[in-house]
Amino acid sequence: MNGARQALQAHLQSGLTTTCRCWAITRSDGQTFGFTDHDMELSFDGLAFKASTGLTAAAIEQATGLSIDNTEAMGALSDASVREEDIEAGRFDGAEVRAWLVNWADAAQRMLQFRGSIGELRRAGGAFHAELRGLTDLLNRPLGRIYQKPCTAVLGDGACRFALDTPGYRAEAEIDALDGEVLRLRGAESSDGGWFERDRLDVLDGAAQGLWASIKLDEQVKDGRNVTLWSSIGGGLAVGDRVQLTAGCDKRMTTCRLKFNNMLNFQGFPDLPHEDWVMAVPKRSSQHKGGSRR
Repeated sequence: MNGARQALQAHLQSGLTTTCRCWAITRSDGQTFGFTDHDMELSFDGLAFKASTGLTAAAIEQATGLSIDNTEAMGALSDASVREEDIEAGRFDGAEVRAWLVNWADAAQRMLQFRGSIGELRRAGGAFHAELRGLTDLLNRPLGRIYQKPCTAVLGDGACRFALDTPGYRAEAEIDALDGEVLRLRGAESSDGGWFERDRLDVLDGAAQGLWASIKLDEQVKDGRNVTLWSSIGGGLAVGDRVQLTAGCDKRMTTCRLKFNNMLNFQGFPDLPHEDWVMAVPKRSSQHKGGSRR
């Protein structure tokens, strides 16, 4: 790739240039889209960069050190590329973005100028505006342990270590009826009411396949369940689609011990003293023998 960059550099120094920009967007579901601001389609790295999308970008702001590289891309909503319903469903949230400066007369002469992800994405007047955040944006996130009574792990992650495929903790069902955030499911009736609250519902097939939402309420009913989501799922969720429910965790020590039998991996600090204990002072009216305060 260094040779291609040097060839592009020599082309830029020639004084007469034929350059354009190309973008590749890779969503979390694996689908990749190519765009260019040139008036003809280009291809390289096994990807076609379409010219009919009308995608343009502002100047890329880059600096040395740990400053965050950023820019913005703008384009038209199209059934062939970026669809409004896909944005509404969140399919482009956090998608990986790569941007090149390319000699359209010889696509082998190119230079990767930007790599990052999509941040804020908004729609207006049949077009979309996407904020592009550089890789150094990851360094802007807080890290480290939080000392609190509830567990800080996410169910099933590397800190929790609970196997989500354990029988009884996941169930599949079929949508029998839906009204916004409320779904009537057929199946999964063997689990107790509230078993799936505070975790997620994943769509397994249909137009909304790959999307998910957090479960607010879970009620066991005859031949199925009534599930209320915190927010509705876009992308064409329909009756007959199959979904997967995952058992919920409220981050309490009792839940970790009794519901998941995973107390050894509990990531909270249930014995932290509360504020009243920290501010307590000796009193003449009570005895202090080193015993429990309760």
